[in-house]
Amino acid sequence: MSKITIAIDGYSSCGKSTLAKALASHLHYTYVDSGAMYRCVTLYALRKGVIKDGSFIPDEVIKLLSEIKLHFEFNSQTKTSETFMNGEHVEKDIRQMIVSENVSRISAIHEVRVQMIALQREMGKNKGIVMDGRDIGSNVFPDAELKVFMTSDTDVRTQRRYDEYKAKGQNVAFSDVKANLLSRDYVDTHRKEDPLIQAKDAIVLDNTELSREQQLEFVVKLVHDLTPYNIDR
Repeated sequence: MSKITIAIDGYSSCGKSTLAKALASHLHYTYVDSGAMYRCVTLYALRKGVIKDGSFIPDEVIKLLSEIKLHFEFNSQTKTSETFMNGEHVEKDIRQMIVSENVSRISAIHEVRVQMIALQREMGKNKGIVMDGRDIGSNVFPDAELKVFMTSDTDVRTQRRYDEYKAKGQNVAFSDVKANLLSRDYVDTHRKEDPLIQAKDAIVLDNTELSREQQLEFVVKLVHDLTPYNIDR
């Protein structure tokens, strides 16, 4: 039976990755966190000292791209794909606040986007993939059979991200987390290169008051309603 491509886009901390991972596991599809790829570039630039006090020269970031090798490995215990950069497991490192503070501007660099999008399209060429990000349905996979655009109340998103940082032992202020989210929203929606937009054929999922189980149920039904594609269940 043929499989499809599922694109999940939306604002930061809307739970895109959580939903995408659960959906991929349910469908036995491959999951790819496109945002993790941009976070890896950001982390590498930070480690190399190219990003200093929140500032960087784009050409210096571009020069690093040839040194960065990314891949995802499936963890049978967590039943999800985890991020590796140059052979190193960086799933925890790329979620640091300092990476979050810089990733939107790094991902706005044309050359960075070109390289990451090429990798994403290669990963999805055989379909059977769930990919989340900010331009997956609008740019990476414009022909995806299912596109979902996620949104949520700003304070709810902030609380979710704040709780994530606390759970990981990172000491951050709620106000700083909210300011970071609002800043990322602005950069993501106003950047020249592939801005965050809702694809015309995307289905909106506002999960402000929905549990993870309800969100999964909602999207699974959308997948199952695509009967012309004869989806595995």
